[in-house]
Amino acid sequence: MNDTEDLHNAEDLLETPDRPAEEGPDTPRHPWTRYVALGDSFTEGIGDPDETRPGYHRGWADRVAEELAIGAATVAGAPKFSYANLAVRGKLIGQIRDEQIAPALQLRPDLITLCAGGNDVIRPGGDPDETARVLDTMVQILSTTGATIVLFNGPDVRETPVVGSIRGKVAIFNENVRTIAARHDALVADMWSLRELTRPEMWDEDRLHFSALGHHTIARMVLETMNVKHDLQPLEPRPVPQRTWRAARVDDAVWARHHLFPWVVRRLRGRSSGDGIHAKRPNFEPLFGGSMPPGGGTIDA
Repeated sequence: MNDTEDLHNAEDLLETPDRPAEEGPDTPRHPWTRYVALGDSFTEGIGDPDETRPGYHRGWADRVAEELAIGAATVAGAPKFSYANLAVRGKLIGQIRDEQIAPALQLRPDLITLCAGGNDVIRPGGDPDETARVLDTMVQILSTTGATIVLFNGPDVRETPVVGSIRGKVAIFNENVRTIAARHDALVADMWSLRELTRPEMWDEDRLHFSALGHHTIARMVLETMNVKHDLQPLEPRPVPQRTWRAARVDDAVWARHHLFPWVVRRLRGRSSGDGIHAKRPNFEPLFGGSMPPGGGTIDA
């Protein structure tokens, strides 16, 4: 082979683009097979009840797990995708640390989502810096598993009834979350920038939790944060019907009687909506073909 032929061959190698591997039915969409979700009512799925399973709430975490299960490897001998959800409604960040971190470590996950601190920040006198300090300790411990960790910041509550007045505290906590994520190489599911959450249809009737539409929208955002291909389609909420001033005040009174007053009474009595509630999926189970037991009984719903 002469020098001219060598030159042409070298040019061909330089100009030929790399061919991406073709995706087939057995090609996984992501590397994870053991997913554990930690947190409070947000991660338990409150606001998104499953009509086929009384007492069970689906939520964004179940929706994410379902997409991850579909996208896991299907080749013979490959590990089956499994999902555990240790979240319990009403839990403060210290309770999540004390009750959920150790069980999560025992499960040896390769993917962890953690949303904690919202119930602390929303309370009068809640300190977003102290809450973040506890969160940092939790993430440091969880990072010893080598798992991918996804954290959550809080949504922009400017237009949200009840909690709109704590927008500044949420913003401070969010900046702390970003600092913690950078320190421990974690991902941040950015709810603050998810502008769809400012629409009233995204919230449950209690005005504190997300609706089924809100959970679906958040699930899409989480999967995109993880760079996972998925089949969840954006859903367009129905327009809010126009109401008279009088009708709006009646709705406010009904909401206060059924949601606000019970919440205040529980705080005064030192009780929580999570008292007597157990994690809905305390152990790893497959999403499809396996049981998905409802959460435990409640003393104070």
